[in-house]
Amino acid sequence: MLVDREILAAIKKGTIVIEPFDREALGTNSYDVHLAQTLLTYAPAYEVTKRARDDDYYGSPPMQTTVEKPLDVREARVTIEHVIGHEGFVLNPGELYLASTVEYTESHHHVPILNGKSSLGRLGLSIHVTAGTGDVGFCNHWTMELFVIKPLRVYAGMPVGQLLWHSTSGGLPLRSYKDKPSAKYGGRDLKPRASEFWRNFDKAKGDG
Repeated sequence: MLVDREILAAIKKGTIVIEPFDREALGTNSYDVHLAQTLLTYAPAYEVTKRARDDDYYGSPPMQTTVEKPLDVREARVTIEHVIGHEGFVLNPGELYLASTVEYTESHHHVPILNGKSSLGRLGLSIHVTAGTGDVGFCNHWTMELFVIKPLRVYAGMPVGQLLWHSTSGGLPLRSYKDKPSAKYGGRDLKPRASEFWRNFDKAKGDG
């Protein structure tokens, strides 16, 4: 894992890019990233289900019930955008919030890892579930999945996580993330990106 002087050397060399860069955010072996102003939640979608009536003796039409559709890994879902104002924004339990880092980063020779901050963990905030490890060649703002166990007010620009970098043991990969045709989350998006897992099914259909 890179320590502060190695991170600074990599930035000077251009193998790590952090924009904007603040020397005060550099820790002993990590860099503090900050919460951007926009949050996303998935918009609810509904479907009508039908079932026979319990007293269906005379050919009565079936009962109709409107229920919320679950998220589906095969389908894109509409999102709702929330802007964090000066008064902050309250995260509520049971809701998934997608957030992004203020910082745009590039990592060309190292494996980037995004961790939460322990002080926020002690307030019940988790910033990701399965996406902590990035790829060599990832160039973008980081999208984070925010969960809380109690209502928690957060503020735009607050430190929300820590980036760390590991050196690779065998040199550079054969193909970096930015060069992969299947890469979904490259670019330069200050706003968080919703899941595009559904693209895997579109590709499989096309290959078939």
